[in-house]
Amino acid sequence: MNDRRERITERANPASVSLDTKSTREILRIINREDRRVASAVGRTLPQIARAVDLAVDAILHGGRLIYLGAGTSGRLGVLDAAECPPTFGTDRVVGVVAGGSRAMFRPIEGAEDDPKLAVRDLKRLKLSSADLLVGITASGRAPYVLGGVRYARRVGATTIGLTCDPEAPLRRWVQVAIVPVVGPEVLAGSSRMKAGTAEKLVLNMLSTATMVRLGRVFSNWMVHMQLTNEKLRRRGQSILEKVAHATTPQAAKALRDSGGNLPVALLMQVMKVSKFEAVRLLKQEGNVAQILRANARGSLARSGRAAPATAPEGLGRIL
Repeated sequence: MNDRRERITERANPASVSLDTKSTREILRIINREDRRVASAVGRTLPQIARAVDLAVDAILHGGRLIYLGAGTSGRLGVLDAAECPPTFGTDRVVGVVAGGSRAMFRPIEGAEDDPKLAVRDLKRLKLSSADLLVGITASGRAPYVLGGVRYARRVGATTIGLTCDPEAPLRRWVQVAIVPVVGPEVLAGSSRMKAGTAEKLVLNMLSTATMVRLGRVFSNWMVHMQLTNEKLRRRGQSILEKVAHATTPQAAKALRDSGGNLPVALLMQVMKVSKFEAVRLLKQEGNVAQILRANARGSLARSGRAAPATAPEGLGRIL
């Protein structure tokens, strides 16, 4: 049906007509050609993403959380992004909620996205408050579960962001900031797990990453608050310690051992030549490694009477 009122996420894509008659290479070329449109569509929404980042930073600084709410693919992408924040940034302030709960991560839950009351129930369980920021994610901008959650968030005074790929989505009316990457019809009509899902993933990557950078969970471009939960990450953490603190491999390994495998603590111990106790105290007082290292390099910690070496480690000034 070629009705102008037909949702953009449901329309047939002229570029993929007769897809079932194409060779494997032709099918892949069509998909790849359409996928190239996604990054540009997301790029056109940078002002809205920037506003969302500013709001997320403000919410977290004031004790709130960044909460993703979605159904189906959109909900799973939110949970995926939230799940990466503890190991990557050492924070539990990003939360993902998918319609149907944890079972919906693996299989569709019948009717889960059609009931707005379920979203209210889920958000009440999270004790959503006016301090929080809620991102409603729905490719069509019409999922009742997401709309119900956003409306409830407004009632409790939480900040609301909408992420949709339909410029005519009802979601836009209910949020303070609407992020709308218009990626056009899918290669498979209605299969919003494809371009729309890719666009959502790109936006969520940017939103969480930029928020954590702004919050000081990153130093230069290093994940200095990452959790070292397996051997690969322990090797990565030691490498970060060697580069940021200009430590030798034995020095970095010792600092990690002495810190109990806590990378932020190990970094402060190595850079500032302080004890584990003092490094923990500084982190509690200042909040993040990046802020402490930059203040230390400027000498402000020394001037204020806090522990600091006479000079920054060799090379640290180049990063600053």
